[in-house]
Amino acid sequence: METLLDVNNLVTSFRTADGKLPAVRGVSFSVNKGETLCIVGESGCGKSITTLSVMGLLPDNGEITEGSIYFQGEELTKKSDDQMRKHRGNDISMIFQEPMTALNPVFTVGYQIKEPLNLHTKLGKKEKKIRAIELLSQVGLSNPEKVLKKYPHELSGGMRQRVMIAIALACNPSLLIADEPTTALDVTIQAQILDLMDDLKDDLGMGVMMVTHDMGVVAEVADRVMVMYAGHVVETGKVEEIFERPQHPYTKGLLASVPNVDDEGHRLEAIPGSLPNLNEKITGCRFHPRCPFAMDKCKVDAPPHFRISDKHQSKCWLHEEVDSHEYQHKAYS
Repeated sequence: METLLDVNNLVTSFRTADGKLPAVRGVSFSVNKGETLCIVGESGCGKSITTLSVMGLLPDNGEITEGSIYFQGEELTKKSDDQMRKHRGNDISMIFQEPMTALNPVFTVGYQIKEPLNLHTKLGKKEKKIRAIELLSQVGLSNPEKVLKKYPHELSGGMRQRVMIAIALACNPSLLIADEPTTALDVTIQAQILDLMDDLKDDLGMGVMMVTHDMGVVAEVADRVMVMYAGHVVETGKVEEIFERPQHPYTKGLLASVPNVDDEGHRLEAIPGSLPNLNEKITGCRFHPRCPFAMDKCKVDAPPHFRISDKHQSKCWLHEEVDSHEYQHKAYS
């Protein structure tokens, strides 16, 4: 498969009163053409910062201090903001977490859809309007000419999210990044949005990089899954492997916390403790204070990525100490 995005050893830090603190710590992954990579983990584990690093949209006090980001063979970390603008909204687009705050309340939907067309294409005024109508129809909005004239507050949450997708697709991007695209939407609209994104991915051949904490969403749309904890990638694999044979105790904890409506006797499990602060000094594995399998070694040495199968890796010392099958069904059971 053709690799669209290749991220290697990414370290993203923030300048604070306590010094420069890393929020993303040595993250490596790739996204291929026509596939969906889902990044999962608790709030604060570095998922959104990873996507903002790729987009070049970090806050003023944030910076990439190590690593590389290659998009279609081009190194993005060395580019200026002006150079990145040529990619943003054109080759790489992003759907932000909350459309009501991402959309500008003082401009019409039509104005905001045409904005990337103004920046990245040479279409005439009439052609841009036709393209905007096509996009709104493509994302399933009825009466698109009427929607073009509306302001964001005049639309429902589901309609605003569809408008965000239309804006992101305006220039037929090769890579679509979606940060919690179904947050605050009811389950019916959520399913429609996910189906829409999956159909558009297949039709346009895009690569999709989706950030979510909802394991149900992951099961529905992902081809591959990357599990993050405290700025680290702790497990990666095909979606079937992650759900059927999770290897890292943190991944097991996330899956155990998903409600099972088919099993009335199923008890939800919680991962004890909370994510460490950026300035919290933790030696060894950063998950060891919360891990039911923590050994002395875990508190001293950071584990490497152990290969479980061809496409499945887990960052846990248990793979060195015991056969993974011995503890596969013990954690959070």
